[in-house]
Amino acid sequence: MLARVLSGALLGIDAYPVEVEVDIAQGLPQFSTVGLPEGAVKESKDRVKSAIKNSGYDFPARRITINLAPADIRKDGAAFDLPIAIGLLTATGVVKPDSTKKYLLLGELSLDGRIKPCRGILPVAVAARHWQVDGLILATENASEGAIAAGPPVYAIDSLGAVVDFLNGATSVAPHRVDAEELLLNSASAEEDFAEVCGQEQAKRAIEIAAAGAHNLLLIGPPGSGKTMLARRLPTILPRLSFEEALEATKIHSIVGLLPNRQALLPIRPFRAPHHTISDAGLIGGGTYPKPGEVSLAHHGILFLDELPEFKKNVLEMLRQPLEDGQVTISRALTTLTYPAVFMLVAAMNP
Repeated sequence: MLARVLSGALLGIDAYPVEVEVDIAQGLPQFSTVGLPEGAVKESKDRVKSAIKNSGYDFPARRITINLAPADIRKDGAAFDLPIAIGLLTATGVVKPDSTKKYLLLGELSLDGRIKPCRGILPVAVAARHWQVDGLILATENASEGAIAAGPPVYAIDSLGAVVDFLNGATSVAPHRVDAEELLLNSASAEEDFAEVCGQEQAKRAIEIAAAGAHNLLLIGPPGSGKTMLARRLPTILPRLSFEEALEATKIHSIVGLLPNRQALLPIRPFRAPHHTISDAGLIGGGTYPKPGEVSLAHHGILFLDELPEFKKNVLEMLRQPLEDGQVTISRALTTLTYPAVFMLVAAMNP
């Protein structure tokens, strides 16, 4: 018994399709996952088994093999729980085989069968515009994030049993809708406003000029003179994010998992203020499997370095390439990834 379910995974800030193949054969009970699965993917077998049983379905006591194709790219995260579970139910005849070919599934499963949100939904939804799918099945908390990409219809479903009923045609679910223009127009305003600043006319004039031309800025003054206060209010006088800019910035926050649940787009330009003890990998990005750093999280926004002389020299030296090129390329033995990093650098220091 063989079943195939479509899902997606991340490679940098982009996504690629993953075909989840499920084979149930005769033999001693065994559950193996192949296709370069990492820790969270390997542990999915226990979550999937409990979710299927607690949703009222029988778990096959046979030799089960899960293949995540393409098999030569590392797979990470808990988003494969739902497609693996649906693949098992399809292979056992609970779900109609033809229905799983139309949809892309992503979601983490709890032990009682509920579908939990996962990170990186927006890049997959954007890439799915070019894949031959009729829709995306996501957790309710991820529905707005998936629908903002204006790709295939997004169906928000909150449990494994509800997904089975939907795929079998027993129930109908209306596609989730999000109005991107209205969302940007009515975006949440910042808690701090540049209009609140009294005095400091010279500093305010310099900040206004820097904001108008997207220039980098260095604030020098004694402690308590308002350097940090002015810098934190700078995003409120920058132009509003366009839809494409908001989409690019939100993709990076979605990958790292910093996008709040049910929030489709970043409402205002990002403002990142790392502590001066930050490492070079934390600022630029890196790790065994490279992840975005603070310069990429500040994409289309502001990177604020308070107490500039306290930062390590090698960390500051690494800012040269992203400031000149607007991107960061991280090379490791396993992979090479490029992250966007177009930001406005604002620094503050004492005389």
